[in-house]
Amino acid sequence: MDSIVELEHVHVARGNNVVLHDLSLRIDRGEHLAILGPNGCGKSTLLKTITCELYPVVRPETRVRIMGRERWDLTELKRRMGVVAAELPGRQTLSITGLDAVLTGFFSSSTLWPNLAVTDRMRERAEDILIQINAESLRGTPVGEMSAGQQRRIMIGRAMAGTSSNDLDGSVQMLLLDEPSNALDLTAQQDLREMLRTLAQRGTAILLITHHIADILPEIGRIVMMNAGHIVADGSKEDLLTAQHLGTLFGREIALTERDGYWNAW
Repeated sequence: MDSIVELEHVHVARGNNVVLHDLSLRIDRGEHLAILGPNGCGKSTLLKTITCELYPVVRPETRVRIMGRERWDLTELKRRMGVVAAELPGRQTLSITGLDAVLTGFFSSSTLWPNLAVTDRMRERAEDILIQINAESLRGTPVGEMSAGQQRRIMIGRAMAGTSSNDLDGSVQMLLLDEPSNALDLTAQQDLREMLRTLAQRGTAILLITHHIADILPEIGRIVMMNAGHIVADGSKEDLLTAQHLGTLFGREIALTERDGYWNAW
């Protein structure tokens, strides 16, 4: 199976501090996995390293290959990987409609600036994405008038548009989601998870960054645990989602239950 991400002996510094230490990670095409760990453990830094927003410390043994390549134009890379940040949309995006917000994904822009030429094929693809994410009713609603859950849904649609902007064939190679359930109520969390399940079942690779056990979809079969900038465990969900492993990771006694493929811990 072709790999999407290959990291070997990666160290990443932010300012004067090294925050990722000797990380090695491979993610294969079509694979679904969750990167799990407490706040501040380096999960988001790892995501930014994968998307080439941060670069590793130069060392002879360090290697970073994304989709088989060591060098990328960042605009091109964004069109292959759909990144959904933890933050909700910015001010400029809040003033446009749901449909236009999805269309911005084709240009990696915050709004539809006058110089951007939206084609009929782009509009057709954006309408199809709204159907896939069950957001047709939001096509004419300003993003700023949407609930947090609806905004997150539209931002996922925007990421999907970006990944298919080269040929508009509708294929999405990978979605990278950073703490997707932040700021969502229980109903919105469940709606979001069910939508992501549908995308995973259609072949979209899901890379989920989270500290919420309940975010881990039934389709996710692999867990990577992080703590203090290190990968401390990497294995199957069945092996790692245990009270003992989670208690060690989060530094407290954990109780764990499973229902319909989802796990909850307290």
